[in-house]
Parts: sequence; C-alpha cells; structure tokens
Amino acid sequence: MLKEIFWGEAIKLASPYPYVLAVTVDREGKPNAIGLGWWTYVSWEPPMIAIAVGPKRYSYECLEHCGEFVLAYPAEDQWKGAWHCGTVSGRGRNKLAEAGLKTVPAKVVKPPLIEGATVCYECRVVERMRTGDHELFIADVVAIHGDPGKPKHLYSIGYEKLAALSHDELRTLARR
Repeated sequence: MLKEIFWGEAIKLASPYPYVLAVTVDREGKPNAIGLGWWTYVSWEPPMIAIAVGPKRYSYECLEHCGEFVLAYPAEDQWKGAWHCGTVSGRGRNKLAEAGLKTVPAKVVKPPLIEGATVCYECRVVERMRTGDHELFIADVVAIHGDPGKPKHLYSIGYEKLAALSHDELRTLARR
C-alpha cells in the first residue's frame, strides 16, 4: 500500500542507480573523478548525457574550467576505487592514484578514460542549468569506448553501498 514518505526514504526505495565516475581535469591538467548517481541520457540523436554536480564540489570547479568530462562505468573489480572517488574530495590530492584506478588518454577530450571500465563516454559540455542545490551539465557525447569482457558495472544502493550487475543478470519483464 502506498503511503506518504520522506525524500531520503524515497531515494533509498527507488535504488539501485547506476554508479558512474565523472572524470574531468583541473587548471593544471590533473585528472579528478567524482562518483555520481545523478546523471542521465538526455538525447538519442545527437547522443547527449547530463550530470548533476553541486557547486561546492572540487569537480564543479574542474568542470567550469575544462568544460569536458568522461563518464565512466567502473567495472565490478573497481568498486573499492570507485567508492573512494565518491567519498573524498580531490582538492589537494590525487584521488585516482589513491583509489588505484589507472587512466589512459581519451580520443577527443582532455580528461582521461578509466582503464578497465565497462563503458566510457567522452563528453563536451554544451549547456548548463541551475537546479536547486546542483547544476546540470548537459553534454554532447563525442566518443564512446567499451569492454564487452567486463559486463558487470556498479549500482548504488541508496547511496550507502555498491552492487555489481550485468544487463544479462537483470530479470526481464517485457520483451519487444
């Protein structure tokens, strides 16, 4: 039976959410990654993605400066490093190195790809929109990389823990 619940309860009840890392670079070119559950596809043609980042975050400063990001789906074996990137600030530290996540150069954008990720989208910001306490960075997808050998990626369970699933492991309710 439906009943009225609080925002925090609804967020937990509606999970899991795909957990990603948005990688950008600072003014010196140092990569920084932020763990996100607040992102979405916003256009099929052209392919576009939006991420929501709070203005107090170091990653927000990097996005303002760089205007580009890589949206990486960390693979199952990267969960510890991905969680680290979502729980500490990159200001004054090398979060990716601390997390044990290796990077490789992107094809088009300045921020690097996360080596070993399931999928990486190279994105260039084309529009920004303030949405309450976050800003939405809307971006064109300019290149895509994937590793079919690593089909399991991470999901946030109520923003408190991570789980790994592949698209084949999800129970199918409807077929085309």
